[in-house]
Amino acid sequence: MDTQTNKMELKKELEQCWQAQLETVALWHKNLPETLEGSGLRELVLQQHLRNFTLWHVEDRARRKDVDGAIIARCKYEIDTLNQQRNDLIEQVDTWLIKRIRTFLPANALATYNTETIGSALDRLSILSLKIFHMQEQTERTDAGAAHKAGCMDKLAILREQHRDLSHSVLELVDEYAAGTKQPKVYFQFKMYNDPSLNPELYTHEMS
Repeated sequence: MDTQTNKMELKKELEQCWQAQLETVALWHKNLPETLEGSGLRELVLQQHLRNFTLWHVEDRARRKDVDGAIIARCKYEIDTLNQQRNDLIEQVDTWLIKRIRTFLPANALATYNTETIGSALDRLSILSLKIFHMQEQTERTDAGAAHKAGCMDKLAILREQHRDLSHSVLELVDEYAAGTKQPKVYFQFKMYNDPSLNPELYTHEMS
């Protein structure tokens, strides 16, 4: 497969990924899978998307004022776990992408890096797909006034524009890699709060 074909194939796969994010938001509100399997790009992106989907709804629950504090504490633990999994999967997506991009990255590519990886951009597109779905819901509420729904329609248009702009930027970044003006790189997050050897609140109390 030549460089141009390889590049176009990856761009097509990426477009399928964010289209799947948009579609599964609606599907998962009807039937939420417990887990997703697979090691391909689409499968990894949807595994990461599932964490964002679950995180969205746990965070909504955590903001309730009419429930016992123990419920909020359980939400906090769940949020921490999901955030860790979410970031781990972003790194897995980026690792997969780097292997693929290296198949068409010029040998003399400049050592210039983007401020955001494609994996991080796919995470943002995942969150945007959730915002789009839930903002669309607000425009269809029968218990809300016209002003509320009109305001949500305006916000929905902006969210859709953000989604278009970000997805277009991802495709442009692939072009830059193919042209050799940038190189991909995984930025490991090294999250400290869940690591008992790095979070002083954990290792201090563990030793006492």
